[in-house]
Amino acid sequence: MPTSSRLILGCMGMGSDWNGGAVTESHIAQAHAALEAALEIGITLFDHADIYKRGTAEQCFGELLRRQASLRDSILLQSKCGIRFADDSGPARYDLSGAYIVSAAEASLRRLGVEHLDILLLHRPDPLMEPHEIAEAFSRLRSAGKVRFFGVSNMQAGQMRWLQQALDAPLVANQLEMSLAKLDWLDHDSSFNDAQNATALPWADTLQYCQQQGIQLQAWSPLAQGAFSGAKSDSASPAQQATAKLVLSMAEQYAVSAESIVLAWLLRHPAGIQAVIGSTNPDRIRACAAATTIQMSREDWYRLYLSARGQALP
Repeated sequence: MPTSSRLILGCMGMGSDWNGGAVTESHIAQAHAALEAALEIGITLFDHADIYKRGTAEQCFGELLRRQASLRDSILLQSKCGIRFADDSGPARYDLSGAYIVSAAEASLRRLGVEHLDILLLHRPDPLMEPHEIAEAFSRLRSAGKVRFFGVSNMQAGQMRWLQQALDAPLVANQLEMSLAKLDWLDHDSSFNDAQNATALPWADTLQYCQQQGIQLQAWSPLAQGAFSGAKSDSASPAQQATAKLVLSMAEQYAVSAESIVLAWLLRHPAGIQAVIGSTNPDRIRACAAATTIQMSREDWYRLYLSARGQALP
């Protein structure tokens, strides 16, 4: 895994729209403002997927790189493939066939206007995936100099073990939803051997496997769409409302933004999680800057955890 920042900029919000409309100067300007804010706070890894805004997110970012070619030498590019929209060939589906992985990666390279991806992740597990076929696709892309490293997204330990046995190089990352609003990854361990653990069982030893194998954990939606840092929602649970108030209190205590507190809680975990900030709002991106510098105490970490889960530990 190439060395990169603890914070990652998720580029899903860049581009035109989910119908794949034309990329305009306004879209490019929005992406440029987000990029500059990310660079300002030390972000070096930029996360894409071939499906984001029907490919226009990558196209938009590619235009930024075309206008500032030297930027490519100072950043890392990551993209994902394997989710297909409904088309003339079939319904919305997952596709990790070897041919599709290669064609999707090559299409991402064309849209980004670069010669290689630093990391390519398999976006979702495909029930029909064949490890040896995937291994062949990875080998083709690596030997052609089109992808340096490979990883997965939304996969549990058993799936990674099954895939890894066919590969000649280690998987380097696994991108999973983890946040104060998505706690099953923690509850699986803290509530083991208790009825509270029922909803967390699918995690099995995923967290431990990734740490043991040196697979970098990346958290998508770590800010939980602003649920704890200012977003108003009529559907917020009592636990979410109470936690949002606690986050604001801690933000004052640590003299940082609410966003930084939410992310610092995630980064405090010993797994060394990277957080993917999925925003194009420059102010919100900058608000995350202090997350990597906060020395959150064990007691404050548990205060947030217990508040968010809404019930005492077993």
